[in-house]
Amino acid sequence: MTTKANDTLPTGAQPAEIYERPDDYDLEHEGDDEDARFYTRLLRRLHPVRVVEFACGSGRLTRALAMALPHAEIIGVDSSAAMLESAARQEPRCPQITYEEGDMRQWHGFSGSFDVVVLAGRSASHLLSLDDRLATWRNAFRLLRPGGAFVIDVAIPDLAILAESQRTWPRAQVQFDLDASRHDVEDTRLLRCTATTYSPHEQRADVRYFYDRLTPDTTGRFVSDFQSHIYFPSELELLFTTCGFAIGRQYGDYAFSPVTRTSPYLISVAFKPEEA
Repeated sequence: MTTKANDTLPTGAQPAEIYERPDDYDLEHEGDDEDARFYTRLLRRLHPVRVVEFACGSGRLTRALAMALPHAEIIGVDSSAAMLESAARQEPRCPQITYEEGDMRQWHGFSGSFDVVVLAGRSASHLLSLDDRLATWRNAFRLLRPGGAFVIDVAIPDLAILAESQRTWPRAQVQFDLDASRHDVEDTRLLRCTATTYSPHEQRADVRYFYDRLTPDTTGRFVSDFQSHIYFPSELELLFTTCGFAIGRQYGDYAFSPVTRTSPYLISVAFKPEEA
């Protein structure tokens, strides 16, 4: 999809229903703090004064960054009003955090440049077209001060699962992959099953999440569908270099391990050149 100068930016994937259910989203990520520990350690090394987090959701990582960087200004940007309302409710009195409704491809910022732009949680997978990806990378470059860092994580594709989804007859690879619980909220449990099909010529996975929400008194079921762009390492390198970044460091997981053939993630720290 091409974007003409006077057109609205393409919408990309439609929001999955889970993003309109912030309470269930938070339950789904209950206890997830491995990535938050990684990002707080990493950003402490960068000593930022101003940070913007793209696709901040309900603020799980935003709040962790604020606690780790008490003297930094943290701005969380997300396109979902429901998620931002939830984020604001969970941290109503933290003056260093500001939440802004906006699109990471075109959010213009305010009051000067930033030291770090963060795009975490594999949220870059929602950028389905090349126009979407270039717009996001270029926007991050524009928002950063010279020497600032763009930090982004993506999942390294599991080729075995993707190949299984391509078998003839084509079928979805199904995984039961989540059982989250919160005993402080009526013994609530959230079960999730994932079905994935893959279109290799588009580098796109069609993902369907099946959720069962269980309490002592009720059972609820809902489905979330979304399309996910599958990134490959050389593609990321090309995006960074095309948009003016220099890749500084890359990690294969949230323990700062080097990238290997079995790494689950590719986490990149790229810098805007000082002379830019």
